[in-house]
Formats: sequence, structure tokens, C-alpha cells
Amino acid sequence: MLTPEQFKTALPAQMRSSVNQELIDTINTSIKDSESMEIYKENLLSYTNLLQQGKFKLSSYICAVRYVGFKVMGSTNKDAYIKTFPDKYQRFLKEGITEKDISSYISAYNKSKLVTLIYAQAQIPTHILNAPIFQKAINVQADLMMNARSEMVRFSAANSLMTHLKPPETAKIELDINVTEDKSIQALRATTFELVRQQRLMIENGVASVGSIAASKLIAGGCADGDVIDV
Repeated sequence: MLTPEQFKTALPAQMRSSVNQELIDTINTSIKDSESMEIYKENLLSYTNLLQQGKFKLSSYICAVRYVGFKVMGSTNKDAYIKTFPDKYQRFLKEGITEKDISSYISAYNKSKLVTLIYAQAQIPTHILNAPIFQKAINVQADLMMNARSEMVRFSAANSLMTHLKPPETAKIELDINVTEDKSIQALRATTFELVRQQRLMIENGVASVGSIAASKLIAGGCADGDVIDV
């Protein structure tokens, strides 16, 4: 059975004050079947994060979880609605509301935001739900690959297995390398420009020839900026 402490712990802080023993008793007596009650309890505790996605009443949440639970277990929209709101359905009948109008009310409730959110979270992914069928299909394909008389059938089965069972491809990692110009690169550029300026002046003043400049070299770390050593 659900306890007040369990429910309060799962709920958003602003809703915990709405939980009292009367509410818990109503929840615990709403479903007679113990197995279904256990599922209902787990769902109530599991979907409370959805209460942060809108302004929902706690009572609306409790009913929506119960309704979706019946739906997931195979009930039609109408049956799930009647099981969730038996008193309301009886009132509809006593007031003479037509079946067409009742169906419209049920359809609208089924499409309501809270029910839709809970139903989406309650859905089991298809690949998990059908895992046993997928394995059976693999076994059939493997048997055909090994034992079929037709070469084409064996080929198709083998190709199907290779397609669906191949390991995931290694993701290619693209590196975007950006060169950051630090002070050392700036200093080297300034030194180079100054060296070129001095060499041009030396050629213009007849101090050095173009050939000697072309044959000269820098000694890294051993020369002052602009020093040229003739070979």
C-alpha cells in the first residue's frame, strides 16, 4: 500500500501539503486487484516529474495516472474512463446525456495535456517491446543462411544478418584547430619585418649585394634582432 511519506517524497515540494491520510486511503482502495494496485502505485511515484510541466491539480494527476494505467493494460478509452470515473459516468447516464456526447467528453479527456504526458512516458519503446520477436527473426535468418537449398535465399539471409547485426561504426572526430597568435608569434613577425627593412636599406646603400643577402642566414637565439651573418 502507498503511504503518505512515500507519496510526499516523490511529489514536488509545493504539492506535499495536499497529501493527507484520507487521500492515501482513497488511492489505496480505488483498485481491488493487488497486482494492478502495485502497478498503479509505482506509476504514481514514477510520473510526478510531469507535474512540473504545467499547472495540474494533484487530484487530476491521480486520476490521469489511473486512466492511463487501464489504457496500457488494454482497456478502451471508454472502459478506462468508466473505471477511473465511475460516479461521473453514472451521473452522465442519470442526466440523460447521449452516448455521442459522452464519447466526446471521453475523447477530450483522452487528449488532455496531462493524460498525453503520462501516456507518452508510460509507453514501452518498440525495440524493447518486440525484442523477443527480433531474436526469433534472427534465428530464422540464421537457419536459412545455413540450411536453405537456394543459394539466393542463403545469400539474402546472410546479407540481412550482416546488415542488422554489424557493430556500430566508429564516429569520426573532426578537429577544428585554431591558431592563436600569442606574444612570441607577434614578436617573430615584428623581427622579420625589421630584418627585411634593414636588408633593403643595405642593398640601397651598397653595403651588401642581393646575392650576399640571399645567401645569409639567421642564427637562432644567438643574434640580436636584425643581425645577419654572411656565409
